[in-house]
Amino acid sequence: MNFITYEQEGFIGVITINRPKALNALNSEVLKELDATLNGVDLENTRALVLTGAGDKSFVAGADIGEMSTLTKAEGEAFGKIGNDVFRKIETFPIPVIAAVNGFALGGGCEIAMSCDIRLCSDTATFGQPEVGLGITPGFGGTQRLARLIPIGKAKEIIYGAVNIKADEAYRLGLVNAVYPLEELLPAAKKLATKIAKNAPIAVRACKKAINEGLDLDMDQAIILEEKLFGSCFESEDQREGMKAFLEKRKVEGFKNR
Repeated sequence: MNFITYEQEGFIGVITINRPKALNALNSEVLKELDATLNGVDLENTRALVLTGAGDKSFVAGADIGEMSTLTKAEGEAFGKIGNDVFRKIETFPIPVIAAVNGFALGGGCEIAMSCDIRLCSDTATFGQPEVGLGITPGFGGTQRLARLIPIGKAKEIIYGAVNIKADEAYRLGLVNAVYPLEELLPAAKKLATKIAKNAPIAVRACKKAINEGLDLDMDQAIILEEKLFGSCFESEDQREGMKAFLEKRKVEGFKNR
């Protein structure tokens, strides 16, 4: 891998977009490497992922404008599909993904952060969708996810006006869960990932599936989805151990992910 690094820390995987000279901008090679990295995650032994950018200035500054500048209509659609496919893979990944946003998260950077389950950011972070100033729309899901995560009028203001927002505004709008000093960001993300990883993996995965898929259903269908996922947990050793430990007033001896 030239632009993506992966580290395994216990049950936690840390993916770093490592193209700091270009402020971690996304080109075709970065997207393909990210896709391959996700495909290579050992889901038997990994219970949460942290996604971040190399350096202290930028999470992901956006898609690579140099690569995009000469694209034809068909090539533009193809490039958008590459990014959308990878970001959708993150969004629907079986285990939780936490974005640790360390600086600029503009364009594709904001879009990849929004595809993660949870976003934490540094107090130096800046979010935005500046594409209309370049003569294009957001192409990796920005028009869809931003309007689902924050008030729609504010999402339209940010997108139509190419408005950047700082960390405190992102927190106020609910775009991020918490803001940390830069040096505390990655440890905080790993701490949260570790907290998630201590819980029953099958149950956590089922919760992610229920939330993500349920949001696209009406309430009656969504409740049926939850019922089925709830019931499926009773086939697991994790459920038997978790409830047995509770009834015996002891700590869980360790969830087995089965």
